[in-house]
Amino acid sequence: WQTGLLDCCSDCGLCIYGAFCFPCLGCQVARDMDECCLCGPSVAMRTLYRTRYNIPGSILDDWAATTFCPTCALCQLKRDINWRREQGTF
Repeated sequence: WQTGLLDCCSDCGLCIYGAFCFPCLGCQVARDMDECCLCGPSVAMRTLYRTRYNIPGSILDDWAATTFCPTCALCQLKRDINWRREQGTF
């Protein structure tokens, strides 16, 4: 991951968006990854992304992040997508 799970201040606008419109952000992430809108905030989506980009971690880590801090996990995923887009690697 390019940012930590709790690095919401690195993109405050995205953090606010995730906090107040979590389903919208989930759909946006799913669209970014060409998946079903309902998949955005899921463990499966996070695991798919992590394995696609060889990000260290495990399914258990993904489950814990999406279960105990779903907004943080989704914002982290979107920040990483945005960063990779800027780098031209997404």
